[in-house]
Amino acid sequence: MWQELRPLGRNSATGGYRRYAWTAADADCRAWFRAQAEARGLAYELDRNGNQWAWLGATGHQDVAPGEAVVTGSHLDSVPDGGAFDGPLGVVSSFAALDELRRRGADPAKPLAIVNFGDEEGARFGLACVGSRLTAGALTPEAAHELRDADGISLPQAMERAGYDPDAIGPDPERLAAIGAFVELHVEQGRALDLSGDPVGVASAIWPHGRWRFDFHGEANHAGTTRLEDRRDPMLSYAATVLAAREQARLAGALATFGKISVEPNGVNAIPSLVRGWLDSRAPDQDTLDTVIHGIEQAAAERAARDGVDLTVVRESFTPVVEFEHALRDELSALLGKAAERPVPVLGTGAGHDAGILSGTVPTAMLFVRNPTGVSHSPAEAAEEDDCAAGVLALADVLEGLACR
Repeated sequence: MWQELRPLGRNSATGGYRRYAWTAADADCRAWFRAQAEARGLAYELDRNGNQWAWLGATGHQDVAPGEAVVTGSHLDSVPDGGAFDGPLGVVSSFAALDELRRRGADPAKPLAIVNFGDEEGARFGLACVGSRLTAGALTPEAAHELRDADGISLPQAMERAGYDPDAIGPDPERLAAIGAFVELHVEQGRALDLSGDPVGVASAIWPHGRWRFDFHGEANHAGTTRLEDRRDPMLSYAATVLAAREQARLAGALATFGKISVEPNGVNAIPSLVRGWLDSRAPDQDTLDTVIHGIEQAAAERAARDGVDLTVVRESFTPVVEFEHALRDELSALLGKAAERPVPVLGTGAGHDAGILSGTVPTAMLFVRNPTGVSHSPAEAAEEDDCAAGVLALADVLEGLACR
């Protein structure tokens, strides 16, 4: 499965992946998913939001009694020049875990499903977890229709070009009602497991996190003739805000990152008229996150006033803290602990996931597979083959415990 996925959407110059929603690379990944489902005799289903499902013991969610289905899976799209494991490891491991259950002769008493959620990374339209947000009702169709990529192409236009119906998108409560447990396996996006020496861990919670857009409006002018004293340079305000964000996060034990920037007129010999920067911030709890954001906004406003620059701040997305259901989390720990020499580590994460979006509606849990470098959202993202195999066996143990009894 890895060999088949490896070339899809890969950029030869960087070695990273550009599997953006509703593009040719995305279509190739979707075709791969369907082929994997059909090769195993699973019932393939495409939902109203473009998420893909592969069912064992049912032809679709309509055949499942409320709360009966056990679902696993993740996503196949990527961030710009992302790594091979973030998302795909969960999907590949889901199919491999099903193969392992069949090898064991396990007989599921409940319907099992594998899912590929669309547009999890938000690389194209700027909003993460679009497929799961729409399904859970956390994103309205009206708001989704307003999403646009860097070329001005709207989400409906992109879906139509890819052969999907954008008018069908929206909440899918009947589908969610059929799910009794959703377990997402994911490569760890940090080094906690590497430091503890464990190949697999269980997630405890997802930190609250969000994205904010900072618009610094100054005055365009000639870089070679305008005195420093006469400038209204928004780049200075932006640069000071980046440093302030780092300091606020350091003091609070949180995370703050300006990773995307847009400059107008974007000329080498021109003072910018507009610098637009996007902030990603995450913290262990809501109060800490609020403190960090307030501190960054205050520092930005003070510096902008000093530079004669106008500032507007817009919160573009936000996800509150996600505490995975304790009963399901504890059940996973108990299932995995039976064969382990020591308790399976339980750890939190600052990364968002589809499991976090669904947690408000259905019982969800996550498994993490060790990442020896701790690097993610980069071609350097890694996981050892033995650890990936351990993740598959752990997921198979979980699915067997949840569905085969």
